[in-house]
Amino acid sequence: MSSEMSGSAVEMEAEGGQVRASTLELFFDLVFVFTITQLTHVFTHHPGWREVGEVALMFAIIWWMYSGYVFLTNEVAPNSSARRTFLLVGMFGFFVIAIAIPDAFHGTGLVFGLGYLVVNLVHTLMFATAGGARASAAMLRLGPLNTLTAGLVVAGGLTHDRVRAVLWAVAIVIQIVTPYLIRSDGFAVRPSHFCERHGLVIIIALGESVVAIGANLAGMDLTVGLIASVALGLTLGYVLWWAYFGMDDERGEHALTAIPGPLRPRPAVLAYGYALFVILLGIILTAAGIAMTIAHGNQPASTAAALALSGGVALFFLGQCAFRLVLHLPRPWWRLLAAVCVLATAFVGIGWVAWGQLAVLIVVAYGFVIADDLLAVRTGEDSSYVRPETSTVGRFVTRNQKQ
Repeated sequence: MSSEMSGSAVEMEAEGGQVRASTLELFFDLVFVFTITQLTHVFTHHPGWREVGEVALMFAIIWWMYSGYVFLTNEVAPNSSARRTFLLVGMFGFFVIAIAIPDAFHGTGLVFGLGYLVVNLVHTLMFATAGGARASAAMLRLGPLNTLTAGLVVAGGLTHDRVRAVLWAVAIVIQIVTPYLIRSDGFAVRPSHFCERHGLVIIIALGESVVAIGANLAGMDLTVGLIASVALGLTLGYVLWWAYFGMDDERGEHALTAIPGPLRPRPAVLAYGYALFVILLGIILTAAGIAMTIAHGNQPASTAAALALSGGVALFFLGQCAFRLVLHLPRPWWRLLAAVCVLATAFVGIGWVAWGQLAVLIVVAYGFVIADDLLAVRTGEDSSYVRPETSTVGRFVTRNQKQ
């Protein structure tokens, strides 16, 4: 088995693609995740339904091209000075987008659009010139639609906020339907690299919840209650990490690997593009909710803060439900039920205190995750983190089965 995998890896490397993420890609991800930090701050500073819509709109536009860059480096390894230079220009474009985010619906919309245009053009040029014959042909089909969406984003930046929102929404609709308008053959998906890159961006995005905790401690008295709220915030971040990486990260890679190569692009887009968008949007709102909870931990939470916290976790689970449905993973309905139950915990913060909502939310969310793991182990599943002989969950199931 190992020799077969090694041969496969060598073959894919020879084709110009990658089987593992490079350090330059990790650097790229750190620049990209600055956009998540900025989006979190947009909502934290002005929480409301309109801001939720603006954050979702901007992130949908940005995420489409980030996911496009994962497809790009999956096919075109950054193993030459020219390719690395192109990626650095793309990173610059993402950084420009990020610094324009806070006022993108008012004064910096054009800067946002121009940064997006740079990101788009670099992606198209790299794919067309370095992606091989099949990938270049595929980019000839995809490139015009990507250019159209970039044009709409730039045009939106030249208008006032309401028209801007409409133009950007049209760009997102085009992005959503693009996989159904063009043939996907020609785009290679190497699951080991593809899934690792998307997993890494989830880890880095979860780090935003830690940043949100630390950033809101400045100038505050470090009381026992505050330290307890910090512990709860970190625990919630761990629960979300475990919810995805305990089982679904490896399940997703195995499921994608089992799909024949030519048929992989569409489920890859649906699972790691659309579903992960919902997961990451959930992380953004959860991070904002944690920040607002810690700032007012011993008081009733505002409606915006309570819904951001519980609604963010609900969106995370809803995205996981979609992820499992697309890749035919076990128990997608379990994550849907979890989403409904964690959303209901918002009433605890509104009716009682913010830290109480955070504590109850952790109990409910982690309860669903652990119960799901128990069901998985009972049916013979495992992962790097959940093995019958090494994990607490596995030992618990094994002990009960012996009894």
